[in-house]
Amino acid sequence: MAAPTAVSSANTREKPRLSFWQIWNMSFGFLGIQFGFALQNANVSRIFETMGANTDDIAFLWLAAPTTGLLVQPIVGYMSDRTWSPRWGRRRPFFLVGAILASLALLVMPNVTALWMAAGMLWIMDSSINISMEPFRALVGDVLPSEQRTTGFAAQTFFIGVGAIVASSLPWMFTNWFGVSNTAGPGQIPLSVKYAFYIGGVVFLLAVLWTVIRTKEYPPEDMQAFEEENKRTAGFWNGVRESFMGVFNMPKTMKQLALVQFFSWLALFAMWIYMTPAITSHIYHTTDTTSKLYNEGADWVGVCFSVYNGVSAVFALLLPVIARATSRRLTHMLCLTAGGLGLISIYFVQDPKMLLLSMVGVGIAWASILSVPYAMLAGALPWNKMGYYMGVFNFFIVIPQMVAGVTLGFFTKNVFHGASVLTLVLGGVSMIISGLLTLRVDDTDDVRLPTAEEPAESLGYDALAQPNPEV
Repeated sequence: MAAPTAVSSANTREKPRLSFWQIWNMSFGFLGIQFGFALQNANVSRIFETMGANTDDIAFLWLAAPTTGLLVQPIVGYMSDRTWSPRWGRRRPFFLVGAILASLALLVMPNVTALWMAAGMLWIMDSSINISMEPFRALVGDVLPSEQRTTGFAAQTFFIGVGAIVASSLPWMFTNWFGVSNTAGPGQIPLSVKYAFYIGGVVFLLAVLWTVIRTKEYPPEDMQAFEEENKRTAGFWNGVRESFMGVFNMPKTMKQLALVQFFSWLALFAMWIYMTPAITSHIYHTTDTTSKLYNEGADWVGVCFSVYNGVSAVFALLLPVIARATSRRLTHMLCLTAGGLGLISIYFVQDPKMLLLSMVGVGIAWASILSVPYAMLAGALPWNKMGYYMGVFNFFIVIPQMVAGVTLGFFTKNVFHGASVLTLVLGGVSMIISGLLTLRVDDTDDVRLPTAEEPAESLGYDALAQPNPEV
């Protein structure tokens, strides 16, 4: 596949500004998607340990998720770019199919009875969530004019935060508010976790359905050219080649951001995989998955995840202000540094409540990770390949998870001698490295910046959707 030499004419067409509620509706599905991801991130390691997994094997068991993401994300992006239905649009069919499959997986996951079943359900659940999630990023580029892109990504970040706050805390809520048991016999998933997954399955489907029903998509500007392009690239093997060769033809900005993404997501996966064993062993001083103390610690991990997602939802509103005062690169670097220090600080914590302070730093980083790289990338992508390149860009979310699955177990067992809290420290160092690499990103696009005599609003300027002068 040749590198794109020109942006499609559709890239420059005038797109009407959307109202607050239209942006709200098109982003609402992310509430359900994050419900699924939050339940997965906060509870899958707990389920693995309950099914008998050793601490140093957990990272390897998580490999199912990135392997499917590596396959699903670019293919879904490629296919959605080439899809159009007057009734269903371009991205919405993928939202709906993924939501149905993911909801079913969420209902089955807490009822597994063996470790191999848990690993298999993670594979199915993660791939299904990715089918729904991948086109959501492209939808912002499809529907919103340039000056509203940050609003679109910020709205997604808000719903990601809200969904994760509730979903991550659900087991704790069921136990502490409704008296549902959070312990069970050997090899049994507690009722509090089961109920959380059941609610997650329902919320996932209903939230995505809301976006499918309430969002309007635009047809290709030149339908004849669109159909001719589909004919030219028809065929299974051509589709596979197009889907996976894009990594060799990425725009310059995308290549630079890829390295930033690698180290920041490596840190996140270290946290998601090892937070439960780290907290239960380092702070609650137990590895007995049937004990009350272990399950209290595992529930508290969900609360910690709720806190960092809550901080993220609020801090996302401040990102445009900070970026306008400095630059997007410096903003992302500062946020990632805060997240890295937050992860490192967990090593020095003994009071579980103090973990919430560590999570503030992680939440600041999470807000930036969910929006700033995509805002920097959007201006470098051709409109007619938006979904495709967003899928390729997600390689650099998937690849670090695969690296984490292969290497973190080794480090935890052989270098850190089972002290999984040190794996979180390693993640913190990785996040700080990611922040420093952000300063190398070439963050420019074609849009003229406001002069000192022109207010930013007169050009539809948006601190995250358009480049800023560097300090």
